[in-house]
Amino acid sequence: MPDKSFEDKTEKATPKKREESRKKGEVAKSRELPSVAVLLAGIITLLLFASYMNSHIQIIMKENFALIPMKEISLQDFMIFAQKMITLFLLTLGPLFAAIFITAILSNIAQVGFMLSVEPIRPKLSKINPIKGFGRLVSKQAFMELFKTLLKLATVGGVAYLMVKGEMKDVYNLWEMDINSIVAYTLMMVFKISMGCTLSMILLVVIDYSFQKWDFEKRLRMSKKEVKDEMKKMEGDPLIKSRIKSIQMQMARRRMMQEVPEADVVITNPIHLAVAIKYDPSMSAPKILAKGARKIAERIKKLATKHKIPIVENKELAQNLYALVEIGEEVPPNLYQAVAEVLAYIYKLKKGNTRAFAG
Repeated sequence: MPDKSFEDKTEKATPKKREESRKKGEVAKSRELPSVAVLLAGIITLLLFASYMNSHIQIIMKENFALIPMKEISLQDFMIFAQKMITLFLLTLGPLFAAIFITAILSNIAQVGFMLSVEPIRPKLSKINPIKGFGRLVSKQAFMELFKTLLKLATVGGVAYLMVKGEMKDVYNLWEMDINSIVAYTLMMVFKISMGCTLSMILLVVIDYSFQKWDFEKRLRMSKKEVKDEMKKMEGDPLIKSRIKSIQMQMARRRMMQEVPEADVVITNPIHLAVAIKYDPSMSAPKILAKGARKIAERIKKLATKHKIPIVENKELAQNLYALVEIGEEVPPNLYQAVAEVLAYIYKLKKGNTRAFAG
């Protein structure tokens, strides 16, 4: 019979295991999605800010060409010029850098939410193990990466070829255009090809993310034994819970027994049950200090005898009090009369004993 520890993992991962996996940085994530999103954001930003960036590039070129006629330049002037060029450079590429940075962050958050973990970059000896390294080269993940690379080349190459082929009829007419028209046409063609190739890679993103999701869920699966063990950890081992419950009951019973000497009367049925009752004028109704059956009832009666607390046999009342009233609760109204009769009887006995003692 095979060891249950090697049982096939057929169960879905529990929320606890998913949370632990997330803390380690292990999530279903496609690396192609941020790449395509960043590329698309860059192309769109270049299109929207083309005139803005063109004007700043012209300023940079003019400023640089203006230095050529100058034979000498002081260090202070050069530093001022360098500072100006750096500022213009940042202003020129600022929109592009901002779009790429924001898109890279949002595309990752869209996949896995906000997550910060240092576990993936923590040094591990297993990562430099040559045997495991070779295993990763021929793993399912490696074949998927190879498939993605080939698909990417085929997709991008095919789309680029078809789009260039469609533009060839206009390319033949470029010799008739002026230089500005040629530049404008070339830039627009590059933009169209880039946009077409980027959009075509969305298919690759869908395939990759679906595979990563499927592979992640498969790696995260648990065996039935693992699920049971986790439930035990979350809910507590039954033996430990039973032991804790037993200790709690013992403590509660000990506290209850400490209350018995303060009772005014103990009502029994007469063997199996015992209920200790206390009443004073400050209470709205008599209160149950202790109750028990069999051995506990015997202990209550022994304590009552030891502390000279009256024990009254009333089978029906004892059964009702034991079944209807919890320890520390007051006697319900439907039992007032029966309890009052017992207490009156006890007070009458005490009063008679006091008088006899005084006489």
